[in-house]
Amino acid sequence: MARLILASASPRRRELLAELGVPFEIVIADVAEHEDPATDPRRMVAHNAALKADWVADRHPDAIVLGADTTVFLDGHALNKPRDPAEARAMLRRLSGRTHTVFTGLALRSRQSDLRIDEGVASEVDFKSLDDATIEAYLARVHTLDKAGGYAIQEEGDLIVAGYRGSFSNIIGLPLETTKLILTRCGLLA
Repeated sequence: MARLILASASPRRRELLAELGVPFEIVIADVAEHEDPATDPRRMVAHNAALKADWVADRHPDAIVLGADTTVFLDGHALNKPRDPAEARAMLRRLSGRTHTVFTGLALRSRQSDLRIDEGVASEVDFKSLDDATIEAYLARVHTLDKAGGYAIQEEGDLIVAGYRGSFSNIIGLPLETTKLILTRCGLLA
């Protein structure tokens, strides 16, 4: 059976992929991700996922490599990882009382077998109306600087999230349902 490599530094993706029970290694791709907030988010996450998977696959041609990228999308713009607490606060204010979309791009590559699979998954998240006290309480409890949109649904989500539609694991950063289908198609899962 081929080795599986996750081309991601995300601890959340690592934890989610482990839930599928398939052994994998982690190799972090040394690439500059495209993060222009004006870019169509579906294209941006697909590009970044492929960029990571291709970089690692070029260096590990015998492995099957999974790349992924996730962003939050609202009003025609991507809300990537905030640069600082002020930007995280501004993002939460923008999301307050509204519905946004979380997009994840998945890319599976193997140089040995010429494998090239690209998938995209979207979920919708409804935010509660947030006052400044709630935003400050959330920011005090959750490290948000490494999270698209400045929040994590799995951490204190009840403070800020009213509901969601679609894949919960996608909102965290790796849509397990689609990932499982892709890995099964490649013979890595039964």
